[in-house]
Amino acid sequence: MALLERVATLLRANINDLIERAEDPEKLAKQLVLDMENQLLQVKTQVAIAIADQHLLEKKRKDHDASAQDWHRKAELAVSRQQDDMARAALERSLASQQLAEGFQQQLEDQATETENLRAAYHRLQQKLNETRTAAELLISRARRARAIQRATPTSPTQNPAATLNRLNAKINQTEALNSAHQSLLAEPTLEEQFQTIERDDKVEALLQDLKSRNQTRLLQ
Repeated sequence: MALLERVATLLRANINDLIERAEDPEKLAKQLVLDMENQLLQVKTQVAIAIADQHLLEKKRKDHDASAQDWHRKAELAVSRQQDDMARAALERSLASQQLAEGFQQQLEDQATETENLRAAYHRLQQKLNETRTAAELLISRARRARAIQRATPTSPTQNPAATLNRLNAKINQTEALNSAHQSLLAEPTLEEQFQTIERDDKVEALLQDLKSRNQTRLLQ
């Protein structure tokens, strides 16, 4: 993501060298500190958003897991009342909810990794900001003793071409992915999807027979 790229650029910067070679060290040092403070605030905001997203994914995973268990209990009830059609329908709902829960679990793991990366970037940038503040104070003091501060208009840093290309590439990839998704929605079921349907039906039937068998056992006891 572009934010982490900007943070990485700041972390790689040789602060001492930049300030020492500037025409106006004091102005540049203050600008560097200000830029880092702004970036630190943005990273902190992204960390909070990532944590919130992680909590939301966890809630959705738990909800679908609970739904899967609830539908499975309903299937057991239907079997006990000898309502096989209702039991099959309930088992299908249970499997669908279970699959959704597993999908959210994978998203949750990915989100946790992203959150940790953002947290690590935040702590590294915070440390770099403290180092920059100290370096700026020392180097400004040396510059003041060495020469009078000259007035100069600070040049704006140019954008990183690689970061710009990465953003463009990401947009293109996203557009292609959306197009592919739309096409797949309109396409006929593939052979693999047909087999998946057969396997799901077999699984539902096996679960149904198992529930009926266990219900029969309870009745005989």
